[in-house]
Amino acid sequence: MQILNPEGWPRPRGYSNGIAAEGRQVFVAGQVGSTPEGDFAPDFGSQFRRVLENTVAVLAEAGAKPEHITRMTWYVIDLDKYLAALREVGAAYGEIIGKHYPTMTLVEVSRLVYEDALLEIESTAVVPSD
Repeated sequence: MQILNPEGWPRPRGYSNGIAAEGRQVFVAGQVGSTPEGDFAPDFGSQFRRVLENTVAVLAEAGAKPEHITRMTWYVIDLDKYLAALREVGAAYGEIIGKHYPTMTLVEVSRLVYEDALLEIESTAVVPSD
């Protein structure tokens, strides 16, 4: 995997400008912050942690790991709630994904399919060929 951050550009914080990778692609549908039983935590930080845990669980089904993620698209229904939870978001990200920063886009949307969901993240990973 090659991280693509052009020389002379400001260093992005928490993401990469681009990634080039070869291998088996794994596409993870948008994951929300619910348990397998469908229960949602009431706060953004807890839902974010669950989103990452759910994402990693789906990746594991394909033999992929967090460091194989090449792209994440984050959909949040309230940008202010996201910003207020940045400390929790950063802690959960570091614990679950580690120091791997794929390409990312964060978009505020008016609502999600699940009424109690505060965010949804879809991901793409590339598992290197052996």
